[in-house]
Amino acid sequence: MTDTAPSPTSAQQIDVVDVSDGILTIAVSTAAAGNSLSDEALVQGAAELRAVARGEREVGAILLVGTGANFCAGGNVRAFASAEHRPTYLRGLADTFHAFVTALIEADRPVVAAVKGWAAGAGMSIVLHADVAIGGPSTKLRPAYQGIGLSPDGGLTWSLPRVVGTARARRILLTDEILDAETALALGVLGDTVADDAQVEEAARAAARKLAAGPRNALSATRALLSASPTNGLADQLVAEARSIARLSGRAEGIEGVDAFIGKRRPDFGAARTTD
Repeated sequence: MTDTAPSPTSAQQIDVVDVSDGILTIAVSTAAAGNSLSDEALVQGAAELRAVARGEREVGAILLVGTGANFCAGGNVRAFASAEHRPTYLRGLADTFHAFVTALIEADRPVVAAVKGWAAGAGMSIVLHADVAIGGPSTKLRPAYQGIGLSPDGGLTWSLPRVVGTARARRILLTDEILDAETALALGVLGDTVADDAQVEEAARAAARKLAAGPRNALSATRALLSASPTNGLADQLVAEARSIARLSGRAEGIEGVDAFIGKRRPDFGAARTTD
């Protein structure tokens, strides 16, 4: 796993964690166990995300994929059933999953999700933490917890109301509503769709590559402002925006961006980062 390795395509098998082209790719599920959430991906992915947060791993974007037919069909229910003590087992799984979600947030990089096929249960929870989620014609999202007599995890009860509103979130979660790609796009659960399912990961990787090549300080600052906005009043948000734009104007990427605009050339944010 190196920063110079060739970028994997949708037709290639990748490890559960891969770094190339400035993108950290995490396969949250594999074809094993019906595309259920991968414990290995959660542990390895969280470790890499923490390295990004500490500045030990330099990437510009995070790409979440599933390597089977679906993005993620949820937790491995067969493993739930075979556990010696289900409450202890499920608590351990939830803690591991939540450690991954926390690391995803703390990595402070744009997150792109390639949502092909089903994103159910934990898979839907993960999609709601993406900045850009791209689906295709067959994409479907479903909470799925009610069907096995359990309540959501992965932050779904926190993120979904903030995206679709409290009333619609209650309806989706309590009735186990299935969202097709068109509905998910209209609600803002998906950010974009492509016409062919085979193009979902390709489109998501292109989006991640574009983000990784962009001004990373500005992207991180914008994400922070967006995260703060639901609980900030307008006056507080205006102060936060003023501080942020002023601070970024003195950083190398901000200087490069303004100078490139005046010089009528494309900004080279990659080169600017090496001098910041």
